[in-house]
Amino acid sequence: MRILHTSDWHFGQYFMGKSRQPEHESLIAWLVEQVGAHDIDAVLIAGDIFDTGAPPSYARELYNRLIVALRDAHVSLTILAGNHDSVATMHESRALLERLNTVVVPAVEDDPAREVHLLADRDGNPGAILCAIPFIRPRDVLLSVAGQSAQDKQVSLQEAIRAHYEAVFASAVRKRESLGVHVPIVATGHLTTVGASASESVREIYVGSLEAFPTTAFPPADYIALGHIHRPQRVGGLDHIRYSGSPIPLGFDEARQQKEMLIVELADGALRAVTPLAVPCFQPLASIRGSLKQLAEQLPSVAAQAGEGRSAWLEVVVAEDDYLSDLQARIDALTDGLPIEVLRIRRDRGASVAALRGDAKETLDELSPDDVFARRLDTETLDDAVRAQLTALYREIVAEAGAPRA
Repeated sequence: MRILHTSDWHFGQYFMGKSRQPEHESLIAWLVEQVGAHDIDAVLIAGDIFDTGAPPSYARELYNRLIVALRDAHVSLTILAGNHDSVATMHESRALLERLNTVVVPAVEDDPAREVHLLADRDGNPGAILCAIPFIRPRDVLLSVAGQSAQDKQVSLQEAIRAHYEAVFASAVRKRESLGVHVPIVATGHLTTVGASASESVREIYVGSLEAFPTTAFPPADYIALGHIHRPQRVGGLDHIRYSGSPIPLGFDEARQQKEMLIVELADGALRAVTPLAVPCFQPLASIRGSLKQLAEQLPSVAAQAGEGRSAWLEVVVAEDDYLSDLQARIDALTDGLPIEVLRIRRDRGASVAALRGDAKETLDELSPDDVFARRLDTETLDDAVRAQLTALYREIVAEAGAPRA
């Protein structure tokens, strides 16, 4: 059996005011081609199918188009909710989508057995048992205890998540025994693991409590398909625990990454191979840094990335000349006539203390919400404990509001 593991599609994302709809349309068409070319039996999306809990109508249309396209390709689809996804939004069409060979898992179930699903191959034979575990919210598995320290909360949440994985895995083992066929067990997850390398577009999940989940706490599944981290990678060097990463770059720091999906081949009751499948670049992104002279030298290579009828999206980080007040006009002059759209201009804040203190006449569009909050704290005389407490409260408010983090 072959499973295509992917995650973090983020339908509906607006990137610096730009819609990703054309990229996602191209991605769906490409995916359908790959499913046929590589004899894929099932597609697994490990969280964050949407970018927000209230996705725009065109994002829902893309969602429906993806589901119908894979149904027509005779491939099953399993979609796990991530931290960006709304439980209510994911749940509303769940029963209908089952008729289209799609399983949607919006949230943790009270009965762990309901998170266990049989994956069949194209011939209808049992191919794998899936522990379909979505993003786990603390309230799903943990009761609040008054007086707990931050460390106690972290330990409690980690233990609760581990216990949930164990319960679902035990249900999967029982299901396999009832089948009388030794098929592999695949587990999923949408969380940060110890040692995972993140990017700037990844939002913290467990603010003030669990920083990362240890790989040793996962059950002994044959393969563990993870989402949330946008950079494709093995976890702890283990071949069977993987992040597929996002299929399109979701931040400028991801611009140079080769995006991929993972073909997971299962045979004889075990994992046989995991093969990366490179995803084409549907919209060039680039980030360049340097003085104005150095930037001018780099622009031709950025322009060369642009395809027919499309421009490359560019982030410019200005160093050495960061004191200039007319950077926007100077950058516009440098890029005039080139197939480039400059989406963000930033001054190199490490260039000088003056830049750090705003003497370079920074504007708000150069700063993230985190930057603004940090600058505001710097204007106050606070001890470390109070600063840490205010920062934790700020992050909790951001997480509850669902605002994008830089």
